[in-house]
Amino acid sequence: MATSSSSSVMSAILVPHNRWNSSSSRGRRSLVRVNIPVPAASIPLTRFHPTAAAARWLGDLRDGNSIELAYHNRNNNSMRQMKMKQKKKSHAPKAWKWSTSVSHSQQLKKWIPCCSSLSRNCYGETTPFPLPKSAQPFFLHKSRFPLATHTFSTSGKRFCPPCATVGPDEPHAASTTCPDGLLENQDFDSLYPQLQTAELEEFLSTELPSNPKLHRGQLKNGLRYLILPNKVPPNRFEAHMEVHVGSIDEEDDEQGIAHMIEHVAFLGSKKREKLLGTGARSNAYTDFHHTVFHIHSPTCTKDADEDLLPLVLDALNEIAFHPKFLSSRVEKERRAILSELQMMNTIEYRVDCQLLQHLHSENKLSKRFPIGLEEQIKKWDADKIRKFHERWYFPANATLYIVGDIDNISKTINQIEAVFEQTGLENETASPPTSSAFGAMANFLVPKLSAGFVGSSSHERSSNSSDQSKILKRERHAVRPPIKHNWSLPGHNTDMKPPEIFQHELLQNFSINMFCKIPVSKVRTFRDLRNVLMKRIFLSALHFRINTRYKSSNPPFTSVELDHSDSGREGCTVTTLTITAEPKNWQNAVKVAVQEVRRLKEFGVTKGELTRYMDALLKDSEQLSAMIDNVSSVDNLDFIMESDALGHIVMDQRQGHESLMAVAGTVTLDEVNSIGAQVLEFISDFGKPTAPLPAAVVACVPKKVHIDGIGEIEFKITASEIISSIESGLTEPIEAEPELEVPKELISPQQLQELRMQQKPSFIPLSPEINVTKLHDKETGITQCRLSNGIPVNYKISKNETRGGVMRLIVGGGRAAETSGSKGAVVVGVRTLSEGGRVGNFSREQVELFCVNHLINCSLESTEEFISMEFRFTLRDNGMHAAFQLLHMVLEHSVWLEDAFDRARQLYLSYYRSIPKSLERSTAHKLMLAMMDGDERFVEPTSKSLQNLTLKSVKDAVMNQFVADNMEVSIVGDFSQEEIESCILDYLGTVRASRDSEREPEFSPILFRTSPSDLQFQQVFLKDTDERACAYIAGPAPNRWGFTIDGKDLLESVADIPITDEAQLHSEEGDNIQKDLQRKLRDHPLFFGITMGLLAEVINSRLFTTVRDSLGLTYDVSFELNLFDRLKLGWYVISVTSTPSKVYKAVDACKNVLRGLHSNKVAPRELERAKRTLLMRHEAEIKSNAYWLGLLAHLQASSVPRKDISCVKELTSLYEAASIEDIYLAYDQLKVDEDSLYSCIGIAGVNAGEGAMASLEEEESNEGFQGVIPVGRGLSTMTRPTT
Repeated sequence: MATSSSSSVMSAILVPHNRWNSSSSRGRRSLVRVNIPVPAASIPLTRFHPTAAAARWLGDLRDGNSIELAYHNRNNNSMRQMKMKQKKKSHAPKAWKWSTSVSHSQQLKKWIPCCSSLSRNCYGETTPFPLPKSAQPFFLHKSRFPLATHTFSTSGKRFCPPCATVGPDEPHAASTTCPDGLLENQDFDSLYPQLQTAELEEFLSTELPSNPKLHRGQLKNGLRYLILPNKVPPNRFEAHMEVHVGSIDEEDDEQGIAHMIEHVAFLGSKKREKLLGTGARSNAYTDFHHTVFHIHSPTCTKDADEDLLPLVLDALNEIAFHPKFLSSRVEKERRAILSELQMMNTIEYRVDCQLLQHLHSENKLSKRFPIGLEEQIKKWDADKIRKFHERWYFPANATLYIVGDIDNISKTINQIEAVFEQTGLENETASPPTSSAFGAMANFLVPKLSAGFVGSSSHERSSNSSDQSKILKRERHAVRPPIKHNWSLPGHNTDMKPPEIFQHELLQNFSINMFCKIPVSKVRTFRDLRNVLMKRIFLSALHFRINTRYKSSNPPFTSVELDHSDSGREGCTVTTLTITAEPKNWQNAVKVAVQEVRRLKEFGVTKGELTRYMDALLKDSEQLSAMIDNVSSVDNLDFIMESDALGHIVMDQRQGHESLMAVAGTVTLDEVNSIGAQVLEFISDFGKPTAPLPAAVVACVPKKVHIDGIGEIEFKITASEIISSIESGLTEPIEAEPELEVPKELISPQQLQELRMQQKPSFIPLSPEINVTKLHDKETGITQCRLSNGIPVNYKISKNETRGGVMRLIVGGGRAAETSGSKGAVVVGVRTLSEGGRVGNFSREQVELFCVNHLINCSLESTEEFISMEFRFTLRDNGMHAAFQLLHMVLEHSVWLEDAFDRARQLYLSYYRSIPKSLERSTAHKLMLAMMDGDERFVEPTSKSLQNLTLKSVKDAVMNQFVADNMEVSIVGDFSQEEIESCILDYLGTVRASRDSEREPEFSPILFRTSPSDLQFQQVFLKDTDERACAYIAGPAPNRWGFTIDGKDLLESVADIPITDEAQLHSEEGDNIQKDLQRKLRDHPLFFGITMGLLAEVINSRLFTTVRDSLGLTYDVSFELNLFDRLKLGWYVISVTSTPSKVYKAVDACKNVLRGLHSNKVAPRELERAKRTLLMRHEAEIKSNAYWLGLLAHLQASSVPRKDISCVKELTSLYEAASIEDIYLAYDQLKVDEDSLYSCIGIAGVNAGEGAMASLEEEESNEGFQGVIPVGRGLSTMTRPTT
C-alpha cells in the first residue's frame, strides 16, 4: 500500500530524534487498560512506555478507547500502526523516568474507542501516542471548588447534578479540585440531601449530551455522511470514506480479497493521483469489519485558490465505487500484497494470530485475517475481484466523514450531493427501506438520527425526503461484525477450554494471556459513563500495587498487564490478563499476578485510592476541556468513527468533562469495588462454578531456554501445569492494601528560601558580545536568557495548548562520551537513574505519586550525542512549579541504587541476547558494526561490556555530563513571563554551579570503516519456519550543519559556489529577488539541513515509484537521513523488505535509484512537491508545543554553535528558496559510490544460510541469555506503510 506523501524529515531538521539504531526497552512492568468513551484527556497513570507490542495495542490505527496504566521499562514509539521504520530501529532498553512525555493531541487519542489494533492499514503511518506513565494514587488537594448547576431535562422534570463552576477568566474551563473529604465521604445522601433515590435514578438514566457541532445526513442512495467543523490544523480537512465491508465478509475462497480491492482501488485511481501536487496525503486500510479510504487535504490550492473538497470527494467516489480493475494493476498489487504478507510474518504477527484464533475459535474472526491467504491471493483474476466489489461497495453500505476547517455546512452538503447523489442509482432497482437494513446496524455502526447521537435536529438532514422510494435493494449487515460470540458470562458456558500452548524457536520469553469476552456496553447514559469511570478507578489500582510491591532486582515477572477495552472491530469487550516472564520464573509470575488480582477483588480499592484517581481523572479531563479548540481534525474523526462503531454517544471535550463531573459526585466506594470485582471474577474466582469461564487461556513459549552453566535445554510446559500455577495464586494468603501518603511538594518554601539565600540566582548577560540579560525575539516570541550558574534557558509563551506546558533539558555528550573502558555506561546509567526513581529523601513511590498528583509526565533518555529529560505539565494547581521542583531534585539530589543498576544492566543483557532472534535487528546490528568500524557507541552494548560496568562507572559517566554550561533548558507553554521567570530563578537558578564548568565531555574519535572493506556487503541468516527477507543500505553523510567526519566545513565551500541561471528559472526576468534568496540560503548555517530534507523527499518518492510500483520487488522501501547536531557526521539508510528470491534484486534497484540522480535529473515538479510536503507539515505542527521545543533546541548550546534564531525565523523562506542546483550540492555530499556504501541482507527460512557464514547467534552462542520479545493479542496483524 502506498501513501501519497513520503516520510517525514521536517522534524529531523531541528529536533533531536531517536535515531535508527537508538534503543528502547523490554522492561518489567504492570499494565492496566480500561476503555473510557469520552473525548477527554488521558490521565498520567502510568510509568514508562509500553513495550513495542503494547505500543501496537495502543497505537495501531484507531485503537484508542483504552487507557493503559503501565509500570515497565521504555518502549519504542507508540503509534496507531506499527511503523515499518521501526525495523530500522533496534529495541534495546531506553531509560524513562516516572512517566512518558506526550503531546496533547496524542493524549486525546487514548479516549478514542479502540477497535482497530489489528486493522489493515495499508498505506500510511499513523500518529504515535505513547501513554503517560505515572500510575499511582494522588494526594488530595485541600482547596475547594464551588458546585455549579448544570441542568438536564428528564421526562419533564429538571435535575441539577453537581458540576464545576464556569469561571470568569476561563469560560470553558471548570475547576475540578475537590473539597475536603468530598470523595472520601461515601455517604451520597449526606453529600447531596436534595437528591433522592428516584431523582438520582432519573438523572443516571438521562441520555448523555451529543456534540452540537456534528452534522449528519443521508443521500437518497443510502450514503450517510457526517460533517464536523474543526480549525486544527487550519486550512485543512480530513475526508474518510468508510465502506462497511471487511475480511469478515469474505467467503472461504475469498480470504484477503477485501484487502486486494483496497489496494487496486486506491492505487489505481487517476483522480487520487491528480491530488498529489496539491499537498494532499491519502491512505487506506482494511480491517475485519470495514475498509477505509482517507485523504488529508488543504482546503484550497496554494496558487489558484481552488476549493479542493470537490476534487477530494470525486477521488473518494472513484476509489470506493468506480474503481477500474485493470489486469495490469491487479497483477502489480498482487505482487505487492504477497511481499507485504512475507514482510508482516514476524513472530509477533504469528503470536497475534494464535491469540485471535483461540479467543474467537467459535466464529470467523479466528480465520479471516485481513491480509488473506497466499495461495488464494495468487489465483484471483480481475473478474473475481470485481464481483466481490459489486456485492459490497455501494453507497448504502458506506459512511463519509468530513472533519476540518469548514465554515459553510450547507455548501459542503451540496458538494457531497453533487458528487455522490447519482452513484449507485444508475442501474439499480429501488425498494423501500426495511428495518433489517438499518435496525441494529443503525445503533451499532451508524446510529439512528433520532437516537440522540447527532445533537439538535436542526443539524440533521436527509436528501431522500422527496424521494423516499429510491433506496437500494442491497442491504448491509444489521450488526457489524456479523458474527456470534460465546460470552464469558456466569452460566453461559459450562465447559472450560484447556489452556492452549504455542511454542516457537523465535520466542524468547514466556507469555500467557487469560481472556474474558462480554458484549459491548454502549455508553449512552450517565449511568453508562459512571460505570466506565468506576472500572477505570478500580483497575488503575492494580498497576500501582504491583509497581510498589515488586521492586527487587529479580522480580518473578517481566510484565503484568490488565486490559479491559471495547473492540468495534471484534464486536465485543475483552478483558485480558497478560503475564510475561523469563521461562525459568513463569510459575511464580503467574502465581503473583493472580494473587494481586485476587487481592484487589477481595479487598477493593481504598478510600485514598478512590480519592486520588478520581481527582487526577477530573483534573486531566478539565485540562483537555480547556483545549477543545486545539484538538486536531484526525483525532476528532477517529473518536467519532469508533464511537459510532460501538454505539456510544459522541460528545465533545467540554461535554465529556462536564459529564464526568456530573457523575463523579455520585460515585461511592462500595459501587466502585462491586463493579470492578465483576471485571476480575474470571481470574479471581477461577474454577468456581459461579465464575465466568475464560474465553481462552493461551501461553506462548520458547522451544529452548538458556540455563547458566548448562546452556540450551528444551523448555517443557503442559496445560495442567498452567492450571496448577493459576490455582496456586488463588490459595496464597492476602492482606488488605495499606494507605499511602503523598508529598505535596519536593522543595518546601523554607528550603527554597534557603537555596535563594545561598545561591543568589540571577540572570546574567548571554555572552560577552551580547551585554543583555534577556534576548527576546518578537517575531517568534522566543526569549533567551542565561542564569548566574551558567545554565542557558530558552522559553516561549504559547497559547496553543491552554494552561499546558512542556520543558526539555538537553545535556551534551550522550553515548558518544563513553570511553573504551566504559562501553554502555551512559545508556545503562540513564536507565539506572530511571529504574531507581528516587530523589533526595523521597522514595520512588512518593515521586511517582507526586507526578500523578500534579499531572506531570516525565521522560529520561539517552541518544548518541545527548542525554535529555522532558516534562509535560499543566499550569493548574502549581503543576509547572512541581515540574521544576522535580527537575531541580534530579540535578541536585538524584539517588543511585545498586539494585536499580542490576535491573538496568540485566535489561540490556536481555536485549542483546534477543538480537539474533530478530531478522531486522540482527541485520541492522551487523550493518552498523561494519560501517562504524565496530564502535559500540552506535549499537547495543555487548554482554562483555555490560559485565564490566559498575554502579560507580555508570554514575560518573552520566553525572559528569551534567555540567551547567553543557546543559540547556527550553520551555514552551501557556504561562506568563512572571510565572516562568520565577520558576527559572527559583529552581534552575539555585542549582549549584558546576563542578568543572570549563570541562567539555571528551570524545573518543568516531570513524567510518576505511574503504574499501570486505565487510561492505554482508548477510544474516535466521532459521525460521517461514520465509522473509529484509535489507539495509547505508553510507556516510555530513551532519546537519555541514561538518564531515574528516574535518571539512562544507558550508564554507558552498558559499563560494556561484549561482547559475538554472537556479533562477522561476524568477521574473530582470528580477534579482530570487537570486538574493538563493544567496541567503547558501550562506545560511541550515543549508544542509534544508537541502538534505528536500533530497530525502525526492529519493523516497523515486524509491517507491521504481522499486515498489514499477519493478514489484518490495512492499516497503524508505530512505532516511540521520544528521547529527553535535557530532561531525551523519549517515543515510535505505531499508527494504522483500522475499528471499527478490531481495538481492531489490537491493540493486535501490542502489540504482540512489546513484541515478545525475543521470535522471530532479524535475522542478519533484522539488515543488517536496517543498510543499515539508512546508505543510511544518504549518500543521507549528501549533504543537512539543514541536516548538525542537525548534528551541540548541539555540544556546556551545556544542552547536551555528544554531541561532534565524534557523527558526527563516525556516519557511529557506525552503522556498531552495533550487534544484542546491539539491545537487547536498546530494554530492552523500557517499554513494561502491567503496563508501554498506549493505546487509537478512534472510529467514527453513534453509536460510546453509553453508554460509556464521550468524550473530552462532558467534555469541556461548552467551545465550534469553531476551524479551513482547507478545499480545492482535499487536501486529495490520499491514505496514510503504513509504
